[in-house]
Amino acid sequence: MEISRTQLILLSALAQILLSPVAFADARQTFQEERARCMSGPPDEDRAACLKEAGAALQAAKRGELQDNPGVYETNRLARCAYLPKGEREDCERRMQGEGTTSGSVEGGGIYRELRTQVPAGE
Repeated sequence: MEISRTQLILLSALAQILLSPVAFADARQTFQEERARCMSGPPDEDRAACLKEAGAALQAAKRGELQDNPGVYETNRLARCAYLPKGEREDCERRMQGEGTTSGSVEGGGIYRELRTQVPAGE
């Protein structure tokens, strides 16, 4: 049974609704851990900036903007391809699902995904 993109998005939304109380508790726990890390961090670290960032992450989690849910990642991955024409979209979705080669990094400025498809001559 193949799941359509619409079904995947609906399942992801349902999971977010059902898991939101758990996610909030996890966000609160993460905030407490981050706050403790800020307070015990090295003296050269900007403690105020660290606490501000931890607080901002907690607020974003309360609004549902921070989610560590594989379904959300899958939805976001496929959403990158949604604006492309159908033929290109299918290739893009294949790349986003791990086919082909990947190089680079977010830290290095971007991830490059390549999928080579051989097409018979005359097409």
